[in-house]
Amino acid sequence: MTPREVLALCREREILAVDLRFMDFPGTQKHFTIPQQALTAEGFEDGYGFDGSSIRGWQAINESDMLVVPQAETAFIDPFMKNTLALTCNILDPLTREDYARDPRNVARKAENYMKSTGIADVAMFGPEAEFFIFDDVRFDQNEHEGYYHVDSVEGLWNRGRSEAQGNRGHKIRIKEGYFNLPPNDTLQDLRTEIMSRLLECGVDVEAQHHEVATAGQCEVDMKYQPLVKMADHLLLCKYIVRNVAARFGKTATFMPKPLFGDNGSGMHVHFSLWKQNQPLFAGAGYAGLSPLAMYAMGGILKHAHSLMAFCCPTTNSYKRLVPGFEAPINLAYSSRNRSAAIRIPVYSPSPAAKRLEFRCPDPSANGYLAMSAMLMAALDGIQNKIDPGPPLDKDIYDLKPEELTTVPKTPASLEESLNALRKDHDYLLRGDVFTEDVIDTWIWYKTTHEVEAIRSRPHPFEFAMYYDV
Repeated sequence: MTPREVLALCREREILAVDLRFMDFPGTQKHFTIPQQALTAEGFEDGYGFDGSSIRGWQAINESDMLVVPQAETAFIDPFMKNTLALTCNILDPLTREDYARDPRNVARKAENYMKSTGIADVAMFGPEAEFFIFDDVRFDQNEHEGYYHVDSVEGLWNRGRSEAQGNRGHKIRIKEGYFNLPPNDTLQDLRTEIMSRLLECGVDVEAQHHEVATAGQCEVDMKYQPLVKMADHLLLCKYIVRNVAARFGKTATFMPKPLFGDNGSGMHVHFSLWKQNQPLFAGAGYAGLSPLAMYAMGGILKHAHSLMAFCCPTTNSYKRLVPGFEAPINLAYSSRNRSAAIRIPVYSPSPAAKRLEFRCPDPSANGYLAMSAMLMAALDGIQNKIDPGPPLDKDIYDLKPEELTTVPKTPASLEESLNALRKDHDYLLRGDVFTEDVIDTWIWYKTTHEVEAIRSRPHPFEFAMYYDV
């Protein structure tokens, strides 16, 4: 859409309110709303002012004024609000009129522009598969004298002996046995179809929806691949729709990577390919039908995997997922078909257009703009420096002997380890001014101060079970 078309849509659909949305630095979407009459053609150029000092990781109080500039091509009618049109915005400095460096969407826009400037490719296609849980009840708290959490689901295996109002029908999902289940075990079919319908209504192409592996309501809705910035926009919209549809069904949704102990966590496998002049660049005659360029891209991602994880797995909880035995890719290797490798090369189709890499380490807590931008920058570094990814690992990694596994690099074991890797290895992110030193430093500071140290300083409930009688 153009600004003129957006204004026409507002008149046609009798829009009363325009919701202006953007993302804060850690990765939470924010918004404020203006009356429809305040949205003008000039507003798409001049923007609308707001206080940036109250946004996490952004401006100081003495330089708080900022601008949101709505992007007409992102417009959609919000399915959850009355007569409301929503627009995603870029963030500008009101004095210099320059894109704000800590705006994650601006980072993604710069990544796309840098890619084009190299002449390597003109489009980077991404297809993230964000898994999530739908629970019936959640309670949690942490204060000076207590800390606990409690989640519940009618599907949960732990409820097969529970007395239920209508009688317990016994169709509970066993640990690790939820994948592609049919009703009545799968109680969320209609809810996922509602999510799929709302996504399509808002202009997001959907490929499929299904129950995932874990018990207790783990789900996935797959969106069709798109260019980087558009896909990151769609990922935000998907999270918004998932949460609000769940709320309308009287349930609650979470993209937390590991909310359940002893069952699979939620990943966000990211499919990735490069294109130039409408031609796929990853198809070739090499391993698994890949081109040399695709192999170098894979080499770059594997080389920088430790620092990439600071953006792709950006929470302390992310590393509860990256443990052996739950299909999480803790070994930094690549393979065709083998889903236990960090990078998989899908072989569903022989079509050159279908050739892509699937990076399986990321999880849905990631800020999509930053995570996919970092992936792209690592891949470009691999291509520019012809980084060899080494030999594939086509064996079942979980069946390898201990001595064989010692030669396979591992993912970081904690957020702190990933942030330390980012501190040492981020030159590839600075090219083209995509990630600035300020962005890297602020990310490391924020995550260390507000997450790593916050967790480190609080007693854990399981510590009482281990140590109370020490």
